[in-house]
Amino acid sequence: MVIEPRLLALSTAVPEHVLHQSEVRARVRRVFGQQNTEIDRLAPLFDNAGIATRYACMPIDWYELPHGWTERNSVYVEHAVTLLERVARDCLARAGLQATDIDSIVVVSTTGISTPSLDAILLNRLGLRSDVRRLPIFGLGCAGGVLGLARAGELARGEPGGNVLLLVVELCSLCFREVDRSKANIVATALFGDGAAGAILSCRGAGPRLGPTGEHTWPDSLDIMGWEVAEDGLQVLFSRDIPTLVRSQFRAAADGFLARHGLTLGDIGGYACHPGGAKVVTALEAAFDLADGTLTEARRVLAAYGNMSAPTVMFVLKGLLDRGLKRRMLLTALGPGFSAAFAILDSR
Repeated sequence: MVIEPRLLALSTAVPEHVLHQSEVRARVRRVFGQQNTEIDRLAPLFDNAGIATRYACMPIDWYELPHGWTERNSVYVEHAVTLLERVARDCLARAGLQATDIDSIVVVSTTGISTPSLDAILLNRLGLRSDVRRLPIFGLGCAGGVLGLARAGELARGEPGGNVLLLVVELCSLCFREVDRSKANIVATALFGDGAAGAILSCRGAGPRLGPTGEHTWPDSLDIMGWEVAEDGLQVLFSRDIPTLVRSQFRAAADGFLARHGLTLGDIGGYACHPGGAKVVTALEAAFDLADGTLTEARRVLAAYGNMSAPTVMFVLKGLLDRGLKRRMLLTALGPGFSAAFAILDSR
């Protein structure tokens, strides 16, 4: 008999500074110049992104000034650890566990670097045991929430009596570069926000059951999404029409994942999808033959928080679970590689 991990707790958090989309649009025009034709052409992105508010780890004035890589990364480490400590403590309280009950910790992040890794810093901050297993994961981008859940689930299956703490954080706002007037940077400025999420998985206890997980990486697709390292920080890479790819190729990848586990879309009762952007949500609905507007929770999270990269799908999942959804759900996300991530979570 296969023992599947259970989701004992799920928590989300955002930093304190609220960014209103209208104010961001005005600030970008001021930073890049009133006569910038690219800003004029791309200005509708801010209105059509489906985003009302986002959250940032620094006040909005900070982003108008130049900042080098060293400063940006120091801010990243400070605020990433603070947010992760919040969600970790909340997860422990929700699960009725102590920090010493955690046997493994998985930390997912792509918007900064830290050595010692974030999990090592948190071991001391949280009071985790000295023999806790640590798995830091870098480079998964927006797919990190689903794939982090998958890796945490694998650790839980490997130690059925243990508890695994999954933590995911992205501070995408720190990647805004006031000297970069490229289309990709403007698009990112219209979409990205900061956030964190956490979960505890164990084969003991009650909660939604994590089933099969998987991924699909398209060959020769490295230029679709990612970061490039610039002198003053990480430079966003968007070089292909992601909504078009979702419409044309995502369904086949999802069908292949489901088929490998004896399932079809007919067995799926709900969807927890990383929204990406408004056009991506519409493309996901088309790919899954869903009526326009079906992915309401993905749209709600996008409107309230923007695209927070990896943690976003966990915000969507928490919203669905908080509404009492009792179904077999398909979790999906897209990330650098270019890759699709999948997981089945059964909350029935």
